[in-house]
Amino acid sequence: MLTIRLSRVGKKNQPAFRLVLTEKQNPVKGKFQEILGSYNPRLKTKSLKGERIKYWLSKGAQLSATVHNLLVNEGILAAKKVKAWRPKVGSADAKKKALAKKKEESGKEEKKEEKKKEDKKEEPAVA
Repeated sequence: MLTIRLSRVGKKNQPAFRLVLTEKQNPVKGKFQEILGSYNPRLKTKSLKGERIKYWLSKGAQLSATVHNLLVNEGILAAKKVKAWRPKVGSADAKKKALAKKKEESGKEEKKEEKKKEDKKEEPAVA
């Protein structure tokens, strides 16, 4: 399936993006069929080939959420913005492990506090 998405170009800490037409399975920086525009978020510059984008959409190409919102802002698409999908950091197993570790650490802290309180109670008063 063809998709129109952003492909990052530019130097480190200086992001710039190309709008490319590519197969959905291709890597983000992999092969693409056509460059449909560019976007520089730092300089706020956008140059989009509106006619080519509309042509590929008529042929069945899909848009990524970010590109969809970009085209809506530019007036190329007449639609509502969509909520961009964000990948979850780590897998579900990693999240469970992190939560378990947090609970374990908080349990250790509580035990330390209880022990300190007991030690204070057990110390005899020095005269």
